[in-house]
Amino acid sequence: MDYVRFGQTGLKTSSLCLGTMGIGSSKWKGWVLDEDRSVPILKAALDAGINFFDMADWYSTGLNERVVGRTLLSLTERGKLVLATKAFYPMSNDPNDKGLSRKHLLASIDKSLRQMGTDYVDLYVVHAFDPETPIEETMRALHDIVVAGKARYIGASTMYAWQFAKMNHVAEKNGWTRFVNMQCQYSLLYREEEREMMPYCQEDGIAVTTFSPLARGYLAGGGTASRAAFDPYLDWFGDAIDQEIANRVNQVARQRGVSPSQIAQAWVIGSGNSTVPLIGAENAEQVAAAIAAASIVLSAEERGLLEEPYRPRDVINDYNPLRRARGLAPSPAAPLAANS
Repeated sequence: MDYVRFGQTGLKTSSLCLGTMGIGSSKWKGWVLDEDRSVPILKAALDAGINFFDMADWYSTGLNERVVGRTLLSLTERGKLVLATKAFYPMSNDPNDKGLSRKHLLASIDKSLRQMGTDYVDLYVVHAFDPETPIEETMRALHDIVVAGKARYIGASTMYAWQFAKMNHVAEKNGWTRFVNMQCQYSLLYREEEREMMPYCQEDGIAVTTFSPLARGYLAGGGTASRAAFDPYLDWFGDAIDQEIANRVNQVARQRGVSPSQIAQAWVIGSGNSTVPLIGAENAEQVAAAIAAASIVLSAEERGLLEEPYRPRDVINDYNPLRRARGLAPSPAAPLAANS
């Protein structure tokens, strides 16, 4: 396992991060693994040299942090781990138990730490942009969390580049802690962050972590049977262009003698746009396969073949206050005229 510098910080992380949305409780989402099936995956990642693990309070409504955090801490020393978690989404029907208000963030970090069994996280991430809370309130609360020693660094996820830049500007103007990380969706089927977000992060030395390299499983043959049955957002993908890209992934995989999943992951890893790609796994063998994908170097011709059919699509974002006010799920593709 290689280790990389996390943006312009002094933090060193494994070159791959294990995303753990699929770990916690099948009662939350049918494709999520219960604890007994999760422990072997976490152990396999550790044994392979992965030290970076991504969680969220929303995943399995807290059980994700309990299973991941406490399992890892039972297997190795806290100082050898880079633990990340996130906050934003509603955790109950309480009107203050969501968003990026000072009240919610301060309560959320304390709850997450208790659930994980640690006194700090290495990276605390806001899961989305909150238009209902002043940016100054959010960034001051995050700064206070860092000053209190409850988080070493802060990051953000799933928002427009202008929102992310504005939040960092407010922090810089006030002498508060800035974001060092942006976590965004990135795959052969979803490349919209190449336009603004990734160039901004490269310019400012911000580490980019990317998730869903298989486009929610579509590039692994339409998704696993379990996820296809329970994930309503898998239908984000599947038009004629997506099918053509998937066919080309399969073609390159056959020529290489590897799986389509590994080709899709190798494309992300070799893109130069992701500081640390997130990988997911349903078993220990998939951890090994994802790590093996990091050694696959696609040729310029192969990359061109895979990329050629792509066309711009709507930006996936949760910047829709009306949907949130009604308690609806995040919009699969909130349209933005300039990026449509």
